[in-house]
This record gives sequence, C-alpha cells and structure tokens, in this order.
Amino acid sequence: MNDDLRTIVLGVVAAGVGAGLGWFVRSWFQRRRLRRKQEFFGLPKNSESLLVVNRDAGTDGALHRSDVFALMELSALIKDCGAHSQVLSHDVAQQGFGERTEFCVGGPSSNRRIVAHLASLLPGIRINVDAEPTPDRGAFQIGADRYRLEHGISEYVLLARLSVGDGARPVFLFCGQRAITHQAATRYLARNFEKLARKHGDRSFCLLLKVVNSQAYGPDVVELVADVTRAAQTPLAAPPRNAHRAAS
Repeated sequence: MNDDLRTIVLGVVAAGVGAGLGWFVRSWFQRRRLRRKQEFFGLPKNSESLLVVNRDAGTDGALHRSDVFALMELSALIKDCGAHSQVLSHDVAQQGFGERTEFCVGGPSSNRRIVAHLASLLPGIRINVDAEPTPDRGAFQIGADRYRLEHGISEYVLLARLSVGDGARPVFLFCGQRAITHQAATRYLARNFEKLARKHGDRSFCLLLKVVNSQAYGPDVVELVADVTRAAQTPLAAPPRNAHRAAS
C-alpha cells in the first residue's frame, strides 16, 4: 500500500469514527434530555396522565378555543415523553392525585377541581369570582398582594407544579384570569421546562405569570412576575395590604 492510498484509507476511517462518535454524543444528549423531561413531568414511557378541562360558562358548556390550544400544547408534551393521556371534564374527575400526572386547566369559576387544588395545596391564594363587574373581579390575592385583571392589556395566570409526596406523580395547574392565559402558561412551560427543572428539581413551585397585551400579541408575550410558592402555600390570615394594577 503506497502512501497516498494509506492516507485515503486513514481519512475514511477517521471520518467514520468521527461520524459515529458524533452520532453517539447526540443520541446520549437526546436520551438525557428525554429522561430529564420525563422525570420533571412524572411521565415515564407508556405511563398514564390526566388532562382535566374546564367548561366555558358563556358557551353552554363548550370548551373555549384558547383552552383547546392549551390542551394541544400539553398533548404534544405528553406524547414527546412517550406517555398517554386521558381527558376528563372537571365535574367528572372525582379521584385523588399522585397516582398519575395531572394537568388541570381552568379558573375557579369554571373548574371545580382547580378550586379543590387551590384550597388543599395552595391555601394562600384567593381569586375573586364575584359576578358583579367590580375592579376586583377576577383579581388574584396571593398572600398580602392583589393582582387585578385588565382585559387584553395585563392578565395573570398561575403556573404550578405540585408534588404531594415521595414517589407521587405531580399535579400541574394552569389557572388564569382568562382562557388565553392558560394557553400562554402551557406554552411557557413547554419552552422553559428545562430551566424550571434545573431550578426546582422535583420540588413544588408556583409561579405568577403576566400575559402582556394579548389583544395584540395573543399568548406569545409572557413575563415572569414572581415565584410565589411560599406565599401560595401559607394560609391567608389577614386582608391584603398592597394592591397592584395589572399594568404595573
């Protein structure tokens, strides 16, 4: 074998080894990312999960268009983990939590299960569901602070991952002031789960998000207002001291 042929053979071998090594590294990172995603969502391959949906009170029980999009976001996420989902209406989902990962979408005026989860898992949160059109209608009270709704301008939504014990599957809550905020929160979770997993691990958290100018930008512009986990888990004992306009 002359030198030129030897050089060609060595080049082919080196290219093959490099390609194989590159494929192995990419595959390893992809499997690692998938495992982290499955662990964060409590969705190992072929596991079962629960999607609990609300009903839009203004449409004779139909599901709001934005909530449909929120469920599509969550369904894609579940499918990526290799898991399965069952969709149940809030008024028939009469079961405990921890056995299956649960994704619960809606507000307290349209989702009974959200009401139950807030009362038992996040007692530091109250949401104004009065029918009267007052400035506080739809407002969130979290600890001592109040966050008011301004339609189409500033709208708030709670994104929570709640763990109820070692080995229990988590409950994810998407509880907003309007249906479009649920879509915004599910999209935020899908885009930022890796960052959230690094920060919180398998611990519970509750984030307050603000959807900015949804009348122009839809669910795409979302700001993280605060991590309100501690306040949300502390039962309310006094009326709020501070009031925040939604635009502040």
